[in-house]
Amino acid sequence: MDRSSFAKPVTILTGLGNPTKIESAAEAYALLSDWPSASRTAAHDIAAKACRAAMEGEIDAETARATFVAFARRNDLLAPQTSSTVAGGTVTDWTRSQRVNAPA
Repeated sequence: MDRSSFAKPVTILTGLGNPTKIESAAEAYALLSDWPSASRTAAHDIAAKACRAAMEGEIDAETARATFVAFARRNDLLAPQTSSTVAGGTVTDWTRSQRVNAPA
C-alpha cells in the first residue's frame, strides 16, 4: 500500500448513479482533474491541492481523504451508507437485537 492510499475508500456515485470506490489520493486527484472548470469551487481547489500534496508525501492520505469527502459531500457525490449508527451500534444491529429479545 502506498502512502497516498486511504485507510477506508470513499464511495461516490458517478455516471448514472454507479457507485465507485476512490481508494487513494491519486484516484481522487484524477477525478478532481476531470471536474469541469466552470463548476470548480474553493472546496474543489482545496481537495485537489490536498490530494496532490498527499501524492507527493507532504501531508498524510487521511487529511487528503477528509478534504475529498468534504468536496464530494458538497457536490452530492457521496454514496448513501448501507447502515446508520444508532446508540453505539448500527440500525442492522439494533433491529437484530430487537428480534432476538422480542417476546415469543
